[in-house]
Amino acid sequence: MTTARAASHAGPSQETVLGKALDRELLRRILSYVWPYKWQMAAALVVLPLAAAFELAQPYLLKRAIDEHIAVKRLEGLDRLALAYLGMLIGQYTLLFLQTYLMQWVGQKAMADLRDQLYLHVLRLSQAFFETTPVGRLMTRLTSDVESLTEMFASGLVALVGDLVKLAFILVTIFLIDVKLALFSLGSAPVLFTVAWLFRRVVREAFRDIRNRLSRLNTFLQENLSGVRIVQAFAQERLAAARFDQLNREYRKASARAIGADAALYAIVEAVGSFAIAGLLWHGGARIIGGTLTFGVLVAFIEYLQKFFAPIRDLSTKYTVLQQAMASAERIFELLDTHSYDAPAMAPGAIVSPPASQSSQPLIEFRHVAFHYRPEQPVLKDINLVVKRGETVAIVGPSGGGKTTLIKLLSRFYDPTSGTVCLDGKPLTNLNVDVLRRRVVLIGQEPYLFSGTLREAIGLGETSDEAIVRALRQAGAAPLLERLSLESPVQPRAINFSAGERQLFALARALCRDPELLVLDEATANVDPETERLIELGTAALMKGRTSIVIAHRLSTVVNADRIVVIEQGRIVEQGTRDELLAEGGLFARLYRLQTVGSGTSDVSLKTALFT
Repeated sequence: MTTARAASHAGPSQETVLGKALDRELLRRILSYVWPYKWQMAAALVVLPLAAAFELAQPYLLKRAIDEHIAVKRLEGLDRLALAYLGMLIGQYTLLFLQTYLMQWVGQKAMADLRDQLYLHVLRLSQAFFETTPVGRLMTRLTSDVESLTEMFASGLVALVGDLVKLAFILVTIFLIDVKLALFSLGSAPVLFTVAWLFRRVVREAFRDIRNRLSRLNTFLQENLSGVRIVQAFAQERLAAARFDQLNREYRKASARAIGADAALYAIVEAVGSFAIAGLLWHGGARIIGGTLTFGVLVAFIEYLQKFFAPIRDLSTKYTVLQQAMASAERIFELLDTHSYDAPAMAPGAIVSPPASQSSQPLIEFRHVAFHYRPEQPVLKDINLVVKRGETVAIVGPSGGGKTTLIKLLSRFYDPTSGTVCLDGKPLTNLNVDVLRRRVVLIGQEPYLFSGTLREAIGLGETSDEAIVRALRQAGAAPLLERLSLESPVQPRAINFSAGERQLFALARALCRDPELLVLDEATANVDPETERLIELGTAALMKGRTSIVIAHRLSTVVNADRIVVIEQGRIVEQGTRDELLAEGGLFARLYRLQTVGSGTSDVSLKTALFT
């Protein structure tokens, strides 16, 4: 897939308000994660009618106690009814505990599987996706959105099924006891179901808006807390706080709308239910006086009617949970359906062996490669470049000329808009991405280290302690081992180490991978001269016996390369050895002469020369 197509699948750069969801399709996809635990789910569903039967037997026992014993003042047998009533209570709550435990267990297991799949999917998306999607939004998808689905299993979906079972049992029971009184009792039911139906869309839209607002709030927090140094350095605390207050108020208003709809539905159902019970008392009382109804039947009907209205009264809460889950499911599956490119995944734990070094094919070849992030702004234009095995190729040129983009294509963070990038004569699109990125290791100018210990940050959980120590020594970090151990903590963003130390650790991490092709992108751009010297020694050890591509503005790191390639405005304008390029008198020669004018020349001046 080309990058243009990849970008089109990378997901929206802004939050979108989705249209009406296909609820059945969403439920089908959600339940597909439950299917591996179908027997536990089935057990929980089987418990529902049993629990309902225990609960609905209680009013019937109460009716018999009143009509057969209390009303006629006969104590014989009343104790047995009381024990039976107690047994129904114990059975009801025991089964409810079992059902709740099973559903919580199924929900947690199923959503843990979904979270794992979602995280792995996100890790495999292309750089184009991450450059257009804020990290805070992804955090919302992986945490609170999945948690909403978990809540659906805990108190939404199955509880709703249980309520439907209970309502069916109540209807059957009251019609068996007294048909006329049952019809009178259900007179208000159409009103209740109409109100619930009308509120359905309101609640759905309200919770969709809440997810949008929460995602924006998380995105803002992630960006500003990650860049807090910039916020403080430019005294932007008040402006940042004002923007946060605006987003926070929007989130609060969205939540208030949902709460208002929920409260209104609850209040209406409660009021209608109270009026229905009042009418039942009036109608039932008249029939008792007329001798056509017993007091026990009226009490039982009041109990059944309360149990009938309770699920409808709580429907707003359950429906809120379900609609919140549906809004979250829309976003989760939208993310899961985002594909940057379809690259075959490598089986976890597989070992990748580099090809034989005597292969006759060049290691890397760019064939008429062109690339653009936006159609109207080409970055690379008809690049043709061959890198032989064991060769060190330096790439220099003005900032924005396309050097780093060339490396992104090589690591397949992007695919070319046109043309082909080959490794061992094979297009990268035909290679397993995991295999490719084990053979090609990139070290940038701002290395990222994961928090934990040095062992975890450098070895990535795949390398022995001996290999890590050996890599640190080869990378020039031997002096650091005198005061550090592999158990030394690495704080978030490795802020407890200097930029130079982080770079040395990144070199050691690359050595642990034993790459076939090493790519250095401005590896010494942000360090002092002394640390630069250590990094250059470590780099030399890392490059020994390997094919290397080096991008740098400082000519001291590239003049000894086998070949120097000069890129300007997306095209290769010069290439050759240092002496050949100096003889041509082009861009490289101008930069070289400026550097050799005097030792006091600053890096800024050197970089400025590239634009002249």
